[in-house]
Amino acid sequence: MLLGVNIDHIAVLREARKINDPNPLDALGICKLGGADQITIHLREDRRHIHDNDAKVIIEQSSLPVNLECAIDEEIIDIVCKLKPARATLVPEKREEVTTEGGLDLEGSFDRIKKAVKKLHENEIEVSLFIDSDKNMIELSSKLKVEWIELHTGAFANIYAMLHGNLSNSHHSIKELELPRNELKKLLNNSRKEIKKAASLAQELNLKVAAGHGLNYQNVTKISSIKTIEELNIGQSIIARSVFTGLETAIKDMKELI
Repeated sequence: MLLGVNIDHIAVLREARKINDPNPLDALGICKLGGADQITIHLREDRRHIHDNDAKVIIEQSSLPVNLECAIDEEIIDIVCKLKPARATLVPEKREEVTTEGGLDLEGSFDRIKKAVKKLHENEIEVSLFIDSDKNMIELSSKLKVEWIELHTGAFANIYAMLHGNLSNSHHSIKELELPRNELKKLLNNSRKEIKKAASLAQELNLKVAAGHGLNYQNVTKISSIKTIEELNIGQSIIARSVFTGLETAIKDMKELI
């Protein structure tokens, strides 16, 4: 299984002090040594971590393909077309969110997304759509003629954290936190089944399947064991572990798990 390492959180640490260190660019060679197959970054509209120049230099200098996550905003799409990453992953954005909270609404934004996909393809950039594990979203993805979908695993990861972690002490506010453990186990199993079913349908429709969001060293094998998923994009948990182990070891540990 392929591993895309999202290095946004290196830039998050830099932006905490508004200085020039640590530099996300320094991670590129280490990611390759650790066995990463792809570099993933997110150029958000508010530029809260990765900046335009970060994206430019990373794409120019990375020996690994770069997957650039971005909104469907026309200005952002124009920037992506100039930068020419190997892949653009279209994601929803809300300024007030801590992190991306769900998949794209392909039905409500179909024409805007179609326009963005067309422009990216004209610039020889393959396209992925970040979506929920929903039959309609997958069928619409096929109609949009993209190469990839990335299934949003955030709900799965949240349920796992309710069972095994400290989600109740995080920024999340979720009614399921009050459920008994046996109900949470059912929810977790159903969430994985939905992801597996969605990945199988996407494969039948000739879409390549990635997955990501909230995946970590504790929960990742439940997703990586789904054979129809070809790639995982993981960031925060790898960067968090690298504080203690170093980035190369953190990536190797994740590669071994998946």
